[in-house]
Amino acid sequence: MNWTRRRLLGASAATLFGQQPAGRRELFVDDAFIESMRGAELRLGAPEAREIVLRLDRPHEGPFSAYFTVLHDDGRYRLYYRGVREAGRDGRPGESTCYAESLDGVHFVKPTDNIILRGQPPFSHNFCPFIDRNPRGGARYKAIAGIASSGLRAYISDDGFRWRTLRDEPVFGATKLSMFDSQNLAFWSESEACYVCYARQFRDRVRSLARATSADFVNWSPFASVDFGDAPVEHLYTNQIHPYFRAPHIYTGIAARFMPGRQVLTAEEAKETGVHPDYFKDTADSVLLTSRGGNTVSRYFRDAFLRPGYGLNHWVSRDNYPALNIVPTAEHEMSFYVNRHYGQPSSHLQRFVLRTDGLASLHAGWRGGEMVTKPFVVNGESLQLNFATSAAGGVRVELQDPDGAPLPGFALGDCVEMIGDRIDRAVRWKSGGPIPKGPARMMIALRDADVYSFKFASR
Repeated sequence: MNWTRRRLLGASAATLFGQQPAGRRELFVDDAFIESMRGAELRLGAPEAREIVLRLDRPHEGPFSAYFTVLHDDGRYRLYYRGVREAGRDGRPGESTCYAESLDGVHFVKPTDNIILRGQPPFSHNFCPFIDRNPRGGARYKAIAGIASSGLRAYISDDGFRWRTLRDEPVFGATKLSMFDSQNLAFWSESEACYVCYARQFRDRVRSLARATSADFVNWSPFASVDFGDAPVEHLYTNQIHPYFRAPHIYTGIAARFMPGRQVLTAEEAKETGVHPDYFKDTADSVLLTSRGGNTVSRYFRDAFLRPGYGLNHWVSRDNYPALNIVPTAEHEMSFYVNRHYGQPSSHLQRFVLRTDGLASLHAGWRGGEMVTKPFVVNGESLQLNFATSAAGGVRVELQDPDGAPLPGFALGDCVEMIGDRIDRAVRWKSGGPIPKGPARMMIALRDADVYSFKFASR
């Protein structure tokens, strides 16, 4: 690729996208800050399957265990899930909330008695905890649980193991059957300065989402339907939306996409897998959801994020449901977990890995490409990229004024080409000076390369 600057923009500046604070990371999971691309595209990450981390083999667990949550908690990985052996009515007495933990996100160990919530139907059906990052939030651990007939009850804990109700009354009252029939979740949003709850809602008989907010985790706004823009109307069985751990102003969710009636297995094949006879006439995979707050959720990528894969066991009803949360498991690696072989004796939880920030990337092939951002306010002195190139590929960056003219000393020709595979590396220009603060655009030119994230940082 000829590393000469090619102007992609008109002469007039667009409205400022906003301030880019020092230290805030941006991911290429949507086009929120992108003005234009030529020869480049946003590309979904490719998760790699790894080991089985948990087998559901205790008497109170079994084939219909589900709704997993993984919390990364100061070097410990806490795993919560519903334990139940038999199919049946939601919220029945046989359900319990189970627990396991790990020091590396790979080897999970169950306590001798790993039931942390028993005898409280229907709240073990979908008990969903989170670590409260609100500095005034009180108890460090909180959870919500419940179904339509009970409403959603709030739970709190000081240690993540022993739980008590926040109050006797539910924080969301009992409602019609079109609500709460899934893994409903909540979290503290630093960027919105409030608690956020995403819950199941049926819209025109399709499984969808609704959102509510609260200042104190007790008094909540009414639920409002989530707007997916022009995305196709599809059943989202779970949403798993949560602040991304390296960029909490961006919410990401690896959601279960349910395809009712889309049958793959014959009756004979179903019998061969051992799946329950009522659970093989549908299929499911997962898709990527993102949000930057408010009632809008993006499905920029329409393709599956994770396909069911090879093997009849993965092509049954309610299989391939991701657990809540993406967690770091190495400096260069992050993991998410998927409930596999649902309704089968071999039911288990499997780990999948991506490179850090690798949910999606800005990508260009050998012919090269360019991306230009909308105008924003720079508040940092250096620019760091998470990127990977081939041996022949490379990445360069140009900083521009809001009208698209290169800033002196920061043109494409002034940038030292970046080659290699790094999670955080500072971009260098020949001048060696700090990046000027104020309104700017950024152009990334790349060839046979991917850029996963960027941030402006203090020197």
